[in-house]
Amino acid sequence: MSRKKKPLPLLENITITDVAAEGKSLVRVGDMVVFVPFCVPGDVVDLQIKKKKHSYCEAEVVRFIEYSKVRATPFCEHFGVCGGCKWQNLPYEEQLKAKQKQVYDQLRRIGKVELPEISPIMGSEKTREYRNKLEFGCCNKRWLTREQVASGFKYDNMNGIGFHITGAFDKILPIEKCWLMDDMHNRIRNSIRDYAFEHSLTFFDLREQHGLLRDIIIRNSNSGEWMVIVQFHYDEEGDEQRALALMQHIADSFPEITALMYVNNQKCNDTIGDQDVIVFKGNDHIYEHMEELRFKVGPKSFYQTNTEQAYHLYCVARDFAQLTGNETVYDLYTGTGTIANFVARKASKVVGIEYVPEAIEDAKVNSEINGIDNTSFFAGDMKDILTDEFIAEHGHPDVIITDPPRAGMHPDVVKVIMNAAPKRIVYVSCNPATQARDLQLLDPLYKVEKVQPVDMFPHTPHVENVVLLRIKKLKN
Repeated sequence: MSRKKKPLPLLENITITDVAAEGKSLVRVGDMVVFVPFCVPGDVVDLQIKKKKHSYCEAEVVRFIEYSKVRATPFCEHFGVCGGCKWQNLPYEEQLKAKQKQVYDQLRRIGKVELPEISPIMGSEKTREYRNKLEFGCCNKRWLTREQVASGFKYDNMNGIGFHITGAFDKILPIEKCWLMDDMHNRIRNSIRDYAFEHSLTFFDLREQHGLLRDIIIRNSNSGEWMVIVQFHYDEEGDEQRALALMQHIADSFPEITALMYVNNQKCNDTIGDQDVIVFKGNDHIYEHMEELRFKVGPKSFYQTNTEQAYHLYCVARDFAQLTGNETVYDLYTGTGTIANFVARKASKVVGIEYVPEAIEDAKVNSEINGIDNTSFFAGDMKDILTDEFIAEHGHPDVIITDPPRAGMHPDVVKVIMNAAPKRIVYVSCNPATQARDLQLLDPLYKVEKVQPVDMFPHTPHVENVVLLRIKKLKN
């Protein structure tokens, strides 16, 4: 006979004390750290332990005894289930304090390098409708809350368009209204949903890999343009005709859309980097404006999702680079060349490197349409492209600006940077933990001179951080 597991304990009358990573809060109970979602410091609660490890537990609230005085009222009806904006119950000023502390703690604890005083975090000008891109899954398995399951509630139609639930990859929480983007995206998404229900379109089954309607990407820009990409999965006779009829409905209902596209994706995942994107109406791109520059953004392009705050972020990077007009600058992980073109007029030469070929083509176009002729762009895996031979061919960098993905830089890339030994490195990061790890690798040759956190994503625990590193004086 298998041994019965001991029931996990109930903790009563517990006062939450601090904010933790991933949008959770925490409290210490004896020598155990307990992580709790959807609480704020000062909440008094009863907690049910759900998972217990050697030095920490994960718990959830079973009863609020007293709400914290610093608690904010969430403005979204989906808060607590969606999981996207985990800090809506925390006032924005407190969110900024928590992010500032997160940057300091991770640079100090993981990086273990000498730090200057960290500048106060730059808060976002907008805390709602600040995103320029959202992606919604379409699925035939609607997520039901515990209350709905307990009551035996059932929907006649289990299809839904919304966000995937953490820990349940094959289920979707249907979204009626999301506050993170201009409200037109809600009208577009809900119109697609209503049409699909009315015309009995099948929704995608992630486990079985069938169903027509699969995914929706909506983007807008500060130039007033809108892009919509609908992913389909043709697997029945007549699916293409049904898909095109839906696209015509979108085009007729929303003439504001300037780039309307679709994909027939037969893969097991929803990424479109290797897919043919077909233009149904309008253009295959939209434009973003920054200072006097225009940036072309295609369906596969990376562009910072908070346009206004991206401008402030890039201003920090440009200021940290301290360009005089004579420098050769390398922009690593350049994307569509936004930073490269943003700093080009203050540099002698800019070399951009990016993994996605389509983004590199956009970067070249962005230079062309802005009359910038001192940039060059190269596509490929960073660790394969950025070599000592590449630097010998394209010029020694005086300044390197690097904006890697969340995983940070590959050790081979760090090694080449160290060999090149530019005078300054400007490290833009969306993950201070991996940034801290890379700073430790760079520490033998570089000193951290400035640190500037920037909040790009209000109501989430994510934070961007810009670090200026200056080469140390070499000993004789």
